[in-house]
Amino acid sequence: MSVMEKLFKATTMMVLSNCPEDVNLCYKFLAPGQKDRLELMLKNNFLIISYTEAVEILKQASQNFTFTPEWGIDLQTEHEKYLVKHCGNIPVFVINYPLALKPFYMRDNEDGPQHTVAAVDLLVPGIGELFGGGLREERYHFLEERLARSRLTEVYQWYLDLRRFGSVPHGGFGMGFERYLQCILGVDNIKDVIPFPRFPHSCLL
Repeated sequence: MSVMEKLFKATTMMVLSNCPEDVNLCYKFLAPGQKDRLELMLKNNFLIISYTEAVEILKQASQNFTFTPEWGIDLQTEHEKYLVKHCGNIPVFVINYPLALKPFYMRDNEDGPQHTVAAVDLLVPGIGELFGGGLREERYHFLEERLARSRLTEVYQWYLDLRRFGSVPHGGFGMGFERYLQCILGVDNIKDVIPFPRFPHSCLL
């Protein structure tokens, strides 16, 4: 999470210092208040809440959601945007998701009946999820049992073989590039930030 936060801030500062004319053009015509919102994100430490805390916040919300928030159900974009607003429009990490919502290779938290994994999503104002990632399960027997329960052992035997002789604790994450551009520039529609847009007759063979 520290790496994710530093990456977001360092990259954004670099964009702001190297491309001020492009950025200010967007702020002038597309998102007049975006500069202040971005400065708020850059000067504050990102917040951290658990998935369980997030669901409780959503259940107590006065807002009516299209999708009713329940523990064990994946967070929708409307939920993610509400959580960021609830946290003062400061980016927020949501951690420790239920195992059922994440890929089989996420590291088990060994927290009893809740059965959560060490996964994290970074939510940002106006967008929702920007980063997603987590720790990977390096313990062979955990992976073996999980795949057996899901009847996926044969399909993922090659993955088990990668852990058969041991591994090291490790993790990873990914960032949505177009979502990042939306976030720093204040562009509402993701189609407007795609580097190589598609439109009729644009992909001639």
